[in-house]
Amino acid sequence: MAIRPLVILPDSQLRLVSAPVASVTPEIRKLAEDMLETMYDAPGIGLAAIQIGKPVRLVTIDVSKKSEDDEETPKTPMVFVNPEVTWSSEEKNVYEEGCLSIPEYYEEVERPARVKVRYMDLDGAIQEIEADGLLATCLQHEIDHLNGVLFIDYLSRLKRERVTKRFAKAARRESAA
Repeated sequence: MAIRPLVILPDSQLRLVSAPVASVTPEIRKLAEDMLETMYDAPGIGLAAIQIGKPVRLVTIDVSKKSEDDEETPKTPMVFVNPEVTWSSEEKNVYEEGCLSIPEYYEEVERPARVKVRYMDLDGAIQEIEADGLLATCLQHEIDHLNGVLFIDYLSRLKRERVTKRFAKAARRESAA
């Protein structure tokens, strides 16, 4: 396993639409392992392959709660190949979202409270999961990444432009150094 570098805003790769995975190969399994290690190291609760520069429809998630004083909380990693939302509730939820590709920036985003997602597991079997709460939000956030959509796209134009300019300025400073 390896920790991969994260793609950070304003990198245009984040706007790519990721290609479907034809079949689960040893390379896809290795990519999923690397994504989980990268996600845990960041630390984050979700990662789409495009966030490490791989434009394929692969997502890793672990929304298990870890308290500051509890090192024993078991990890519950989930891997979704070609995930797609097949149903979403009329009812909405608001969560404060962040993104490993937009570090240290958080805003409240409204999304459907419950979703059904069809996906392929690492054995190549088609599965379906019904999710609510944080898992539903995380699934929608990561599937958006596969379609070139960022959580800041749900914000007002002013907030979106402000954060985009801030990250573009930081990237220019970094490349000049």
